[in-house]
Amino acid sequence: MIVVVGIGAGGWDEIPVRHQHLIRESPVLLGGKRHLDLVPDVPGQRREPWPSPLRDGLPALLDDVGDAVALASGDPLVSGIGTTLISLLGRENVRIEPAVSSVALARARMGWPAESCVAVSLVGRDVSLVARELAPGRRILALSSDESTPASIADLLVSAGFGESAMTVLGDLGAETESARSATASVWNGESPRLNIVAIECVGAPLFGWTAGLPDDAFENDGQLTKRDLRASALARLAPTPGAHLWDVGAGAGSIGIEWMRAHPSCTTTAVEASPERAARIARNAARLGVPGLNVVEGRAPDALGDLPAPDAIFIGGGATRPGVLDTCLTALRPGGRLVVHGVTLETEQLLARQHAELGGELTRISVESVDAIGTFRGWAPQRTVVQWSYSAPFTRR
Repeated sequence: MIVVVGIGAGGWDEIPVRHQHLIRESPVLLGGKRHLDLVPDVPGQRREPWPSPLRDGLPALLDDVGDAVALASGDPLVSGIGTTLISLLGRENVRIEPAVSSVALARARMGWPAESCVAVSLVGRDVSLVARELAPGRRILALSSDESTPASIADLLVSAGFGESAMTVLGDLGAETESARSATASVWNGESPRLNIVAIECVGAPLFGWTAGLPDDAFENDGQLTKRDLRASALARLAPTPGAHLWDVGAGAGSIGIEWMRAHPSCTTTAVEASPERAARIARNAARLGVPGLNVVEGRAPDALGDLPAPDAIFIGGGATRPGVLDTCLTALRPGGRLVVHGVTLETEQLLARQHAELGGELTRISVESVDAIGTFRGWAPQRTVVQWSYSAPFTRR
């Protein structure tokens, strides 16, 4: 059993007596150097710092130490070691004894009710994650990775047109050295404490919503892009849900996978794209639109699909007639998983018609027309008609 004890920035004297007893009585104490240094010496107690890299070295360390107490900052389940330990050992083998989280302290200092703001962890993660949350009046608490994070956030806000947003950097929350410094993002400069949370009060013009169907010009592209109305239709049928994983096969500009991830912070995508230039473009689009965690696999289906995480949904935007692509995707679907395929050629249309006749689902032809200039007048300019097949794999209860 690993007991994870949260410690506030105030150190040993502010740890509840019950938690102090747990720490003193444990034969093994685990933690980062900063946390271990906060605890008075205990004769005969073995102390082990976290390995580096953490995730790779933890299994061997945990096998070696057996029962132990692990030290963590604040609430160990807020971007903390508690989450990692539970994922490795299972909930039944880890007990969490939290202190007040840095997020709770930040809300208290700012006077922000929990329901009025969102917390975004940037601990070891790309600062671009903040971009998804930007909206006029939005309150964001960004958990910083280190002292460089506030400046990176300020740069992102300025580049996104939110330079007038107020930033308050809350340092060493709960400690005697606690500090707070405020300025707008456009004039932010200077040093920040290593331990900090950035409170952001967003000021700027509306950007992009979370509903499917972002404007086409939101994506850098070379023409290989699932257009707005077709994208909205496909995503409505792919039906992103929290924690679900999407394969975006033949991803082009990555628009389907990006919008899938924007639907919920826990949604994930693997975008498969054969072109190196397009693969790099997908990564740029994902970062700019606030989902830098999108995984881009450079390769051609079906060969590139073999070792991917199992999907909850799959979108095939092109290449469905390539031998093995559609069969591989159908086989990979989890029970209840969704598949959407788009086709513009007669060959793809015939393939999808056969699949619909055999497996069912929904077969739709979508035609979109937009107003365009005809000399000095205006008229309807049709886009290429797309055949869409959507299918849900049978779901059987045990």
